[in-house]
Amino acid sequence: MPSAAPTGDLASQVLQALDKSSPLLSAEAFPAAGFTELKAALDRLASRDMVKYEQLERDEAVLEPEGEQIAANGSHEARVFEALRQAVEGLTVQELEKAIGDKNVVKIGQGKAFKEKWIAKTKDGKFQATADAIKDTTQEQMRTIQKTRAYPDAKVLNDLRKRKLVRIQKIYTFKVQKGDKFALEIPEEATDLTFDMIATGAWKTATFKPYNFKALGADQRPGALHPLNKVRAELRQIFFEMGFEEMPTDKCVESGFWNFDTLFVPQQHPARDLQDTFYISDPKLADPPRAEDENDKKDYKKYWENVKAVHQNGKYGSIGYRYPWSGDETLKLVLRTHTTAVSAAMLYKLAHKKGPDGRPPPARYFSIDRVFRNESVDATHLAEFHQVEGVIADYNLTLGGLMEFMEIFFGKMGLTDLKFKPAYNPYTEPSMEIFAYHKGLKKLVEIGNSGMFRPEMLESMGFPPDMRVYGWGLSLERPTMIKYGISNIRELLGHKVDLNFVQSSAAVRLDKA
Repeated sequence: MPSAAPTGDLASQVLQALDKSSPLLSAEAFPAAGFTELKAALDRLASRDMVKYEQLERDEAVLEPEGEQIAANGSHEARVFEALRQAVEGLTVQELEKAIGDKNVVKIGQGKAFKEKWIAKTKDGKFQATADAIKDTTQEQMRTIQKTRAYPDAKVLNDLRKRKLVRIQKIYTFKVQKGDKFALEIPEEATDLTFDMIATGAWKTATFKPYNFKALGADQRPGALHPLNKVRAELRQIFFEMGFEEMPTDKCVESGFWNFDTLFVPQQHPARDLQDTFYISDPKLADPPRAEDENDKKDYKKYWENVKAVHQNGKYGSIGYRYPWSGDETLKLVLRTHTTAVSAAMLYKLAHKKGPDGRPPPARYFSIDRVFRNESVDATHLAEFHQVEGVIADYNLTLGGLMEFMEIFFGKMGLTDLKFKPAYNPYTEPSMEIFAYHKGLKKLVEIGNSGMFRPEMLESMGFPPDMRVYGWGLSLERPTMIKYGISNIRELLGHKVDLNFVQSSAAVRLDKA
């Protein structure tokens, strides 16, 4: 007569099972018990020295769905052979697909059947069986694995894994044996020292439950930094290490004056069209530039006239654009299309600072913030994204110096082997696109744009002719996508971002592969 199954909670069941057989394997004694539940019961008993246990693990071969199908119905090649064996005159591909009922089986099976020389193709394009009988080795292998959860030939097993017929999974079990204080009854233990115990003296004879310091706590869901913020923090650190000052970028709405005109972008430029720029409908216009407070002594009216003159008629060695410059057009409010609008305002302030020699002092500025473009959203473009920008103002700067600095700056980001290509920007001359070799894509990819700000822009602000300014920028999204292996920008920014991706993303080091 078979023994009765253990009853009670899992810990009691373990004690009853051990009383009959010690040691035992949990996978055999308690196949339905969950890993966490069983470990908690064993820890409870082990803390009282009632049991001892060790965790064991082994690899087990398990059939994938296609492997299950082969075990039940035969391999693809065997099914193709059997269908053709029954059709004496042969079958076309279409007839074979109809006979078997699965195009994928026919597609895979006919190739393998040809290789085994079980079938051949006739002159009229039909397939015929050429063997009298076959041995379906693949089905036998599937049934062996299905029964034993293993296969003696490691090479064959590895081949079946590559064909995605079998997978290897880890199986965890516990080897449990009686402890020094083994008993069938779990003694009652107090979990708390109460006031009544102290008052009555019951604490002197009470048995207290020991603390289980190995117990797993509840999973915590702490806040997580978005990958963009991680890369942004890394970039900010690079700028600070190189002596840069961060620019204030809290104004997402700018006037056309700061966003375009101060940068020597003509009012007829395509970038100012509705299809490229978001214009504010209410209010539509900004006030003309003016002093920020009573301590601001800069002559904004003169600056306004300088910008107007350099656009209309040219100045500082330039012939300008030769068009009637519109004050209403320049005051239109827009969502900033680049953070260079902030750079322009900062440079204007710098032009009116005085160093020890009475001239504007050298400076280094950077910003990382959102910009807005009226673009169609796709896998690589968004209507809003982040721009990383840096500017260096100093005397007698040269293009060669800019290229050398770019090598240093991008080298700190882990981007080397830079290539420079001439480009055009309205506010920089010369201008260069910057490319770096991408090891994953195995090709050069564009990583940024750079140049030296034009005299029409700088001298309008009040800079002396021998002061030059480097400027460069890149999107924050590009290095983030490269580092995290993201191909669609909408998975990184916007309403389609997966919160699990944010919570599981590791910290980033831009200078590490």
